[in-house]
Amino acid sequence: MAHVSHAKVLPADLSAPPFVNAWKARALMIAVLFTVTAVVLAFLDGSMDHVYRAWAVGLVLNFGFCCGGLLLLMLQYVTGGKWGLLLRRPLEAMSRTLPLIILYWIALGFMLKRLYMWANPQMALDSFNAKLITSEQLQTIQHAIEWKRPMLNVGTYWIVSLICFAIWGYYTWQLNTQSLRREKDTLANTPYWIKKFENISGFGMVVYSLTMTAMVIYWVMSMDVTWYSSVYGLLFLVGQGYQVLALALITSMALSKAEPFKTILRGTEQYDLGKFTFAFVMLNMYLAFAQFLIIWSGNLPEEIPWYMDRINGHWGIVCTLDFIFHWLVPFSLLLSRDIKKNKKRLIRVCQWMIFAKFFDLFWLVEPNFKDAARNLHFSWGILEYIAVPVAMTALWVAYYCIQLQSRPLVQTNDPHLAEILEPEHAHA
Repeated sequence: MAHVSHAKVLPADLSAPPFVNAWKARALMIAVLFTVTAVVLAFLDGSMDHVYRAWAVGLVLNFGFCCGGLLLLMLQYVTGGKWGLLLRRPLEAMSRTLPLIILYWIALGFMLKRLYMWANPQMALDSFNAKLITSEQLQTIQHAIEWKRPMLNVGTYWIVSLICFAIWGYYTWQLNTQSLRREKDTLANTPYWIKKFENISGFGMVVYSLTMTAMVIYWVMSMDVTWYSSVYGLLFLVGQGYQVLALALITSMALSKAEPFKTILRGTEQYDLGKFTFAFVMLNMYLAFAQFLIIWSGNLPEEIPWYMDRINGHWGIVCTLDFIFHWLVPFSLLLSRDIKKNKKRLIRVCQWMIFAKFFDLFWLVEPNFKDAARNLHFSWGILEYIAVPVAMTALWVAYYCIQLQSRPLVQTNDPHLAEILEPEHAHA
């Protein structure tokens, strides 16, 4: 006998479920708790230096969620597919947190002379006087500062940053505004909207890649003025996809406890998103190892110190853990079909990936400073790397929840909606 399965129907109310308010309240409580913790740790350490460094980590991490969400949104419009229907609203919500990232960036601007030798050359002399660097290293640093001065100076930093934020703001406004206009239009005009979003996003991805590279050079790479890497921006680009997909998956699976995501998040799409995340894990692993292998095999004196600073003096322990946390664990777990099909387990993997991304940023940032390079040691200040980024991220999550609540979670005129509402095992 033939068996006919009827398509599911979307509920009338497509807004975020009430428990998103609980997420927001919990995030704000965590933000307050860890802000207080950061203040206490600064008092115990007797210095604000690690607060500034941890702030840079928090900025880059949350910038990755916000503008990485914008990047993945553009990628979805260019490639198409059912996954856009599931992740479009979460990605749009991430992109609309840009005002908070701007506030974080402005705060970093007041810390430039405590973080970057190019903004305060006296830092190099202080490191030499404290016997943290040799006279040869001091000369190398001073030469690099002078040679890179056309780009690495305070005035250019502010000008370039303002241009980049204006560009990201423009694309955020365009994609979010046009999305609402598309929602009000009829399904018959879908080809027009698909073409329009492709035209905006295709060029936008190129522009974003260039502007994002400029900012991570300022925010992270220039902490060591002697370091350069031609693949640095691409590493961060893939890393943003890595962390954003993890957060978007957590969001969609958590929302599936209630309508409307309970209806639209089928096992098939969840499994496909798990495979997509696995692809970013592999690409992230490949790029990072390729850079290491090329530099190590070249064995050039001007390149290898960056890695030596992150391997010697007990940093090798952190480097090994970074490899295990950032790549080996998610790679191994996402090989499993069962994990990709199990909501609870897949959420745990995605949570682990976000933690691993933070751990990787700690390994990238802290050894740039001469008191920490090849000298991993405990202090109350080092704990700021937990307190400050957690407080900043919790505040960002609260703002993200507000943005999730501001729009319906499903775009009803998406051409993939009818397909995604079909029962997974329907047959005649």
